Amino acid sequence: MSETIGFIGLGNLGLPVATNLQDAGYGLRVYNRTASKAKPLVTKGAQQVTQPADAVTTGGIVVTLLWDGAALESVISDSGFLENLGPNGIHIAMGTVLPETAKKLVAMHEQHGSTYVEAPIFGRPEAAVTQKLWIPYTGSQQAKERIQPILKAMGGQGLFDFGEEVGAATIVKLVGNFLIVSAGYSMREALSMAEQNGVDPQAVVNMLTQTLFPAPIYQNYGKMIAEKAEPFGDSEIPLKDVDLLKKTAQQVESPTPLSNFLHDLLSNDLK
Repeated sequence: MSETIGFIGLGNLGLPVATNLQDAGYGLRVYNRTASKAKPLVTKGAQQVTQPADAVTTGGIVVTLLWDGAALESVISDSGFLENLGPNGIHIAMGTVLPETAKKLVAMHEQHGSTYVEAPIFGRPEAAVTQKLWIPYTGSQQAKERIQPILKAMGGQGLFDFGEEVGAATIVKLVGNFLIVSAGYSMREALSMAEQNGVDPQAVVNMLTQTLFPAPIYQNYGKMIAEKAEPFGDSEIPLKDVDLLKKTAQQVESPTPLSNFLHDLLSNDLK
């Protein structure tokens, strides 16, 4: 019998990830700010709680998949969260935050004998449904060994260990998202130019993604753009993540000319 896992955050990505866990035989104790989003899980046997701390069990495992660092800190600061998690408890944080936020939360967990593991997700909601997520993760070796089956059950087709120094997996996530957004904007500009010159954008995508750019981002986003779909829609996530990369780079005085430009483009698109 698999253990019961706490799961906090049932948004567009959180719900399919939690569903994968449930389908793999794990019991769930779930919390979401909008309680109605938990209904599909509750219908199949998950226990719904009314406070984040109530999703946590002593010595157990709790997963958070939240919008940003402020939301994550708010949940962890909820009365009883860290106290309930206690010795040997593991918190798997899967949202995208600043590395310095992750390191701050590590210290808070250590004060209660629990372990913070960062495991941000690469993959859209549809990739979660088909269990084709890529997950970099960082934390203590003992905790990582314990959670590996859980990460795989979530839909992780590939797990990538970035050591024990928390912050590393978050940086990988920020770098990856920056490259994804860069690719999306580059393809949109290039395919628009091709089409306005009478060249079929779908034919361009077909050729280039079978030769020079045989990568999922170019294949999937290129197809969407060629079909006049917007890969980022009206989502604020790309802007948020580019901003996090800029702030992280500024702390070590690493130049960000492209990030600055992308930030301006994303800001204008959301106006």
